[in-house]
Amino acid sequence: MADYKDLDIKVIKLAKQVVKMCTEAGSGHPSSSLSLIHLTTALMYRVMRYDPKNPWNNSADRLVLSEGHAVPVVYAAYCDLGGVVGTSESPSELSFEDAMTLRAADSVLDGHPNPAIGFPFFDSATGSLGQGISAAAGLACAARLDGIDKRIFTICGDGESREGQIWEALDFIVDHKLTAVRVIFNCNKLAQSDYVSSQQSAEVMEKKLSSFGFDVKVIDGHNWDQVFDALNTPVGDKPLAILANTTKGWGVKELMKPTSHGKPLEAAQVDQAIADLQAIAVELGIADQADADAAKLEIPAAKAAPQKSARVPAGEFARALEAANLAGPLEKKVLSTRRAYGAALAALGADERIVALDGDVKNSTFADIFSKKYPERFFEARIAEQNMITAAVGLAAAGKTPFASSFAKFIVRAYDQVEMASITNANIKIVGSHSGVSLAADGPSQMGLVDLAFFRSMAHSTRADGQPACRMMLPSDAVSAFRLTELMANTEGMCYMRTHRPDVPFLYGFDEQFQMGGFKHLIDGEDVAIVASGYMVHVAKAAVKILEERAGLSATLIDAYSIPLATDEILQIGDDCEGRILVVEDNYIGGIADEITAAAAASDLGVFVQTMYVRNMPKSSKTPQESLAMVNLTAEDIAATCQKMFDATE
Repeated sequence: MADYKDLDIKVIKLAKQVVKMCTEAGSGHPSSSLSLIHLTTALMYRVMRYDPKNPWNNSADRLVLSEGHAVPVVYAAYCDLGGVVGTSESPSELSFEDAMTLRAADSVLDGHPNPAIGFPFFDSATGSLGQGISAAAGLACAARLDGIDKRIFTICGDGESREGQIWEALDFIVDHKLTAVRVIFNCNKLAQSDYVSSQQSAEVMEKKLSSFGFDVKVIDGHNWDQVFDALNTPVGDKPLAILANTTKGWGVKELMKPTSHGKPLEAAQVDQAIADLQAIAVELGIADQADADAAKLEIPAAKAAPQKSARVPAGEFARALEAANLAGPLEKKVLSTRRAYGAALAALGADERIVALDGDVKNSTFADIFSKKYPERFFEARIAEQNMITAAVGLAAAGKTPFASSFAKFIVRAYDQVEMASITNANIKIVGSHSGVSLAADGPSQMGLVDLAFFRSMAHSTRADGQPACRMMLPSDAVSAFRLTELMANTEGMCYMRTHRPDVPFLYGFDEQFQMGGFKHLIDGEDVAIVASGYMVHVAKAAVKILEERAGLSATLIDAYSIPLATDEILQIGDDCEGRILVVEDNYIGGIADEITAAAAASDLGVFVQTMYVRNMPKSSKTPQESLAMVNLTAEDIAATCQKMFDATE
């Protein structure tokens, strides 16, 4: 039997530190952390091939802590190892004492893993449970593309395994043969408020995981021999899953109680906890032995990252459409924004950093154009949008620029994952097709109507670098969809673009350029300014013609294609139109209408803003025109509203 006394000494040291950290912070999860004490020590001091002094080494093994609340044990070990935090340009080394800054406002040791604030050992923010395996899968996809032989370990809780995304990710791993992922389930049998269901017991989980196609190891998570045998299982034909039976609150009697989840010890209880751990040290025969460097790490050489050009070009619009077999629409100058997105994505794919994922609708989002051209960089996520978004986060963490597409309505299922991606500062690009009521025949269960409100809520929050947490693209024609896709690829951070189903005429010349926050002044008028986006630009354009022919009114038309939007300029245009602004959009409230009205409320200009949006639930119809009539958003409706605004202020 191997001698593990140096690791036993380390475990007692780290366990004591975890208890003190959480008590000092006044919050945290010491009981969950202690259940992982042996697994974490084995991984971080012996098993993982990595360098704590260089967490940016792209060839190193990675650890994704899906059970994010147990992070104090990882922090304690990382500080003990003198791990580096900050940025590669401005790194700093931690000391063991730094672990005591857990959850402090000025500390990089956040309450849950958060790489965006300067803890690069982690690749994605976790804490909203069920997402870690997906991120690990994305990292594994990138490692395969880069030809890097590294392992991605991910630790999940047993209660957490109830989450559907866990099983989406496990399917994805088997589908794509991602044997570099090593999934560890912490089976401590206790969730937050109760014991876990028997459905999440190690016995039942073993059967589930085996049926999914995993090589399953069931171990005692506090037994060194079993821990190392499992963690060092050679990579085989099947992905590995380890079910580690552990004790929640290991070593501290007070923290072993079923009610101890998320509760740090009171200061008066710390001495007894230290005494409990010291008693174990005595049993192990290590009570009088000094802690020493227990790390025996294999540090891989960093593989050179691909040279990054100044930008990722999509090339000429016409040539890209021809390459995508869209010469006919190009000649007619009529094409849907979703098809133009597919052509742009395929054109961008000439750069190896571009990868794509789709939720089994690639022939509708037209991501299939990319998949056929670059099959090795396309990852079919199938009908599992939550896993798709978080896998994209993993790919982005490894230096890729992932585009993830599905129907805008279906991306709603992954809004939690999108928010976690924004916390991570993930460089992901999300595309929601079939947006708005113009979808018509498929009805409201397929229409993206709430997406603008959700994504806009993040567009006006900033990341640590001062940039918007999310940017939104709302193309109205094929040219704008093509160029906005290119713009997303060349903009650091999360972006969301909504595309629509119907074919529409080109509004712009092939060389038209677009910028973040911008808009286009399509038609110049004097009596009212109409602000629209996406498909509604075409409807509003028809309304402008109606106004001119029937009432002799002159209307300005603005294509508001980006959020955050340059509203000050738009308000000034509205002020020049006698202060009359009408905003029209094919979604529920919370999008462009709110963008303009909020700006108007804060402005000194005397503008009056009227809004038209989807106010009642649509249903199926045979044409977009019928759907628009149902929600009072036809060109006639827009023209009538403009007329009323004009009459009321004359």
